Amino acid sequence: MEALKVWSLTASPLRQLLRLSSSSTSICGRRSYHSSLMLRCASAASSSSNAATAETPKPSGRNRRAASSSNSTSDREAIRSIRLKKVEELRGQGVEPYAYKWDKSHSANQLQEIYKHLANGEESSNESDRVSIAGRVVARRAFGKLAFLTLRDDSGTIQLYCEKERLSDEQFEQLKAFIDIGDILGASGSMKRTEKGELSICVSSFSILTKSLLPLPDKYHGLTDIDKRYRQRYVDMIANPEVADVFRKRAKIVSEIRKTVESSGYLEVETPVLQGAAGGAEARPFVTYHNSLGRDLYLRIATELHLKRMLVGGFEKVYEIGRIFRNEGLSTRHNPEFTTIEMYEAFSDYQSMMDMAELIVTGCAMAVNGKLTIDYQGTEICLERPWRRETMHNLVKEATGIDFNELGEDLGNAKDTVLVALRDVLEPKDKSGIGACSSLGHLLNEVFEVVVEPKLVQPTFVLDYPIEISPLAKPHRGNAGLTERFELFICGREMANAFSELTDPVDQRRRLEEQVRQHNAKRSAAASETPEQNAKKDDDDDDSYEVTLDEDFLTALEYGMPPASGMGLGIDRLVMLLTNSASIRDVIAFPVLKVQQ
Repeated sequence: MEALKVWSLTASPLRQLLRLSSSSTSICGRRSYHSSLMLRCASAASSSSNAATAETPKPSGRNRRAASSSNSTSDREAIRSIRLKKVEELRGQGVEPYAYKWDKSHSANQLQEIYKHLANGEESSNESDRVSIAGRVVARRAFGKLAFLTLRDDSGTIQLYCEKERLSDEQFEQLKAFIDIGDILGASGSMKRTEKGELSICVSSFSILTKSLLPLPDKYHGLTDIDKRYRQRYVDMIANPEVADVFRKRAKIVSEIRKTVESSGYLEVETPVLQGAAGGAEARPFVTYHNSLGRDLYLRIATELHLKRMLVGGFEKVYEIGRIFRNEGLSTRHNPEFTTIEMYEAFSDYQSMMDMAELIVTGCAMAVNGKLTIDYQGTEICLERPWRRETMHNLVKEATGIDFNELGEDLGNAKDTVLVALRDVLEPKDKSGIGACSSLGHLLNEVFEVVVEPKLVQPTFVLDYPIEISPLAKPHRGNAGLTERFELFICGREMANAFSELTDPVDQRRRLEEQVRQHNAKRSAAASETPEQNAKKDDDDDDSYEVTLDEDFLTALEYGMPPASGMGLGIDRLVMLLTNSASIRDVIAFPVLKVQQ
């Protein structure tokens, strides 16, 4: 848009204040002329060629410097004071600057499409072509006998074309004196394409719908402070329209996921966010206290156990898209609250969930990008099916040369073999992690996470995880010590996790009790450590929280759950992938942040 090429404040705060004082003096005697909410323009007249020629002036260097400093504290407060004065003056005229409603006939994008046939300099004069629009002023220019405003709504931008010849002198001065960048306006008029080729609304009436008190970031510097962009996402979306596009795509992805799973016969259900026991995953929960019940409750760390209860109750295909809460660290991949889809299908195994994962991801890619080859942070990712499927054992052997099937049962010897084989690639923290492994299964998983996981750039299903780290998965039919479990990795990140679900209640109890025992051992060890040792730990290594058995879930299993498969897929990470977003904070509208100092 031509008007977007120019972005500056209306004037310096001092000049604004002088103009306001001047305009308020002349307006006081005209209070009776403006009792309605609408500021109306005079009859239309032809545009002047001089004004059209001056449509796209460039701001001077001085104006650019003034704009770039407009968000300093002193200028910000000065501008706010000026705009508050304008609010008082408008109300003094009987004009309420915070309206109740506005009747729109079109969006900006609709107007751009409907009137794309207008030639340069052509105006549509039919009565049926009168339009009404509303949006935020994101650019403003007033000089001589012509004023241009650029209005942005949810769909795009459109220019407002205001000529002095179409307005009385008093009305034109009101336009210049009271309208600022950031204000939300409603405007009506006819359509015209300027001599410069800019589609515009020739304004015949307008109304201030919301008077903005704070200045927007200027065009030349924008809102560049990353932390501030996340804290004030509303300003981020105004200053950087592409940010809002990410959240539109996120909505489309969630919609596509629902369409995909429901077309396969799944029923959406809702399960509790507040739970008596935090189960379904190994993670530190958020704890709250219920006053009436006199007990602690936990924000859910997974939806799994309640969805399985639905299978016990007779449902065969269920899913839930919901928020999960884990009291853990912050990073570009982790937020304490995040969104997943978990789904469970009776009478199926984990092979069917691989097919469903491919359907969901490829369907979302086509819905958002229209293709299955995408770019993520400079790396080309091919989502064409089928995706690679390989066991964890084989991937570790391929990357390191270590065959865990030949290491035997001696954990100490296995650790020594791994440390020697990987001595050139392991960091000190990796060696510490290997030393802390309590079983061969944990050791295999540790090597996989350190060496293999970062290399899984193209879509890969990693199959058959050790039983020690998969307490809810069914034992593998052909390999003792393993489970029928897979994780999907893309760009070195886990995207989905799925099992052939464990349905044996006795085996399930034994595994969960062992998980609790191991956690309590870590908890006891952590309690005996010195404050200095605890200070060196990452937030994710804190084992001081309590883990309890979900006895009701175990009771449900004893009534009988049918053979089933289940999968959890991280929606935030999927959105990151499909929108080329580097951080999870870029795809969550209001992410959790550290307290601002």
